[in-house]
Amino acid sequence: MMKKTFLLIAGVMAMATARADEGMWTLYNLPPAVYAQMQAEGFQMPYENLYNGDNAIKNAVVNFSGYCTGVVVSPNGLVFTNHHCGFDAIRSHSTVEHDYLLNGFYAKSYEEELPNENMFVSFMIDQKDITDRVKALGYYELGSEAREALIDSLTHVLTDESKRIDTTYHVSIDPFYEGNLFYATTYQDFTDLRLVFTVPKSMGKYGGDTDNWMWPRQTCDFSVFRIYADPKTNGPAAYSPDNVPYHPKYWSPVSLQGYKDGDYAMTIGYPGSTERYLSSYGIKNMRDGENTVRVQARGVKQEIMRRHMEASEAVRIKYDSKYAQSANYWKNSMGMNKCIDSIGIIPQKERFEQRIRAWQDSTGYLKGELDFDKLRNAYNEQFNTSRAFYYLWESLWSSSELAVRARKLINGAEVKGPKDDPEKQYVVFEDNSKEWDEALDKEVMAAMLKNYAEHVDNRYLPSFYKTIQTQFGNDYTAYVNYLYKKSVLMKNGKKIYVMKKKTMKDPGFEFGLGLYEMVWSMRDAIQAPEQTIEEQERLLCAAVVRMEQDLPHYSDANFTMRLSYGQVGGYELGGSESGYYTTPESLVKKMRSTTDPNHDYFAEPIMHELLSATDYGPYTDATTGTMNLCFLTNNDITGGNSGSPMFDGQGRLIGLAFDGNWDSLSSDIFFDTKLARCIGVDIRFVLYMMDRWGHADRLLREINAK
Repeated sequence: MMKKTFLLIAGVMAMATARADEGMWTLYNLPPAVYAQMQAEGFQMPYENLYNGDNAIKNAVVNFSGYCTGVVVSPNGLVFTNHHCGFDAIRSHSTVEHDYLLNGFYAKSYEEELPNENMFVSFMIDQKDITDRVKALGYYELGSEAREALIDSLTHVLTDESKRIDTTYHVSIDPFYEGNLFYATTYQDFTDLRLVFTVPKSMGKYGGDTDNWMWPRQTCDFSVFRIYADPKTNGPAAYSPDNVPYHPKYWSPVSLQGYKDGDYAMTIGYPGSTERYLSSYGIKNMRDGENTVRVQARGVKQEIMRRHMEASEAVRIKYDSKYAQSANYWKNSMGMNKCIDSIGIIPQKERFEQRIRAWQDSTGYLKGELDFDKLRNAYNEQFNTSRAFYYLWESLWSSSELAVRARKLINGAEVKGPKDDPEKQYVVFEDNSKEWDEALDKEVMAAMLKNYAEHVDNRYLPSFYKTIQTQFGNDYTAYVNYLYKKSVLMKNGKKIYVMKKKTMKDPGFEFGLGLYEMVWSMRDAIQAPEQTIEEQERLLCAAVVRMEQDLPHYSDANFTMRLSYGQVGGYELGGSESGYYTTPESLVKKMRSTTDPNHDYFAEPIMHELLSATDYGPYTDATTGTMNLCFLTNNDITGGNSGSPMFDGQGRLIGLAFDGNWDSLSSDIFFDTKLARCIGVDIRFVLYMMDRWGHADRLLREINAK
């Protein structure tokens, strides 16, 4: 017993000195040293309440539609997530007459709650290590495509096994530690998800692009949905008016008690992707061949979108979500590159890799397998084509409706007509004008065609560029106008016979074929060194974990459930303290700085009134004497954590994570414990808006915050 206790204390000391609160930890195999450190910092619940049993916290946390996180907060299946996670659903229900994006929405009864196509929540049921099973099938001896087929086959086998327990279960297999381990996760999906409440965009997206990835923040970034279930089984069911609110086994208690500086804080969610084991060569390629491209290309595209959106309310509704999605990682990439250079991440990685080389030489571990020179050469071989590919992806692949239709016609559109007679098979593009605007679309396409040609070598120009040069004198606008006027792709409801010569000669088809031919060519050049890169990066990760085997290690994020922990608190930057929370006064000051409804700091008069109150009632923080709006923790998050519940030491909900600070934007590859912070909206700010703006009494009673 004494020896076990000593080892646990040693593990905690290692965590405290070497890892601080960095880490995105899987719950089912949480290292004892990590759990002990959580307890030392204020976590007051037994481990079983994290992962095991019906009352485990994990049972309240959901994968929200495959790109965000949510948390169940009531016995009738209410789900909190971020406003920007529900943004597209809110937009899809909005019209010029009933603009829920602009004005907000509250369903006063179950009957008024709005169903949403192609949305879902996933509950994680179970997770286990299946690495030995994958190895036994010869995974590491196979090529890329054969590996993919093997995992796909095994996924079907395990899903069939899970369905013997519950027919609504399915299994996903994911690589961990750069493919050195494989875990199988069992999920249950609910596809009847209905919009219940959202604040106006002025508050749900307050600060817009100006404040995105910045601190201080005052954004009330939340929306409310409800899970509906089969009335007989309380299980998943396709949408039906007969479905009833889902009754979960466990839902998160919502706290009015708040927090203070230094208090324990924890997020559980679905972080999307990190690459902290990535080599210095990989980081260089990311900085110069991916992030730089994204910043440049999206900057051109977004300027056009913004101009058209400001000129028309109808266009704004169509493009609000698209613009927000584009701008989010445009600014992220900009900040990441700034941090890579200012922190000196690449030189740090290079020094660390020298340590690994020396350790490898002294131990012989992976001798003859892990080869840094081979890794560097493979990245160099790939770089130029990879950079051109990202330019094509950002500039041409999906930037216009015509490009999307052209690609679908060649690969992906539903083919109708007799299955046994290809010449009579056809594709039809229905009128989807509610989703896009022709004037904006055409201007973006012309600008991005020009932008692509200006930034890549001529060998990466698709064949249609010859047409632009010879027939249109490099007049991109004239070429785009010609495509939209002449191509059958833009004729809504018209049958397009896929095998007819007339279709093959259509200018839109020729455009799509040119895109695909170039992508196929690029793919071959990129894939040639790709397997070497993947294998060497995997071996590098294995070497790191072995060299530091006395420390707990977490795997990079891969959109599976993870826990991160730490404390409430600010940070010091440039000799100034950031503070750990924001106040209504700071928000009203920003509001008063503009009367322009297009400005990111604009808010309606009612919001000025509500946030200028002298008494915030039960939503007042006992420590600060006001209502906290947003707050900081040093929890470790990334994209996909949006909407993640933020818990106190008793497992009570105190906020929703929605952003990171500008100085942490390199955290996908390097977690800076001094600067990296998670920004959350205080749950009391959420409840205040539901109460004083929405008058959502029925929801507040259902949530029963204490």
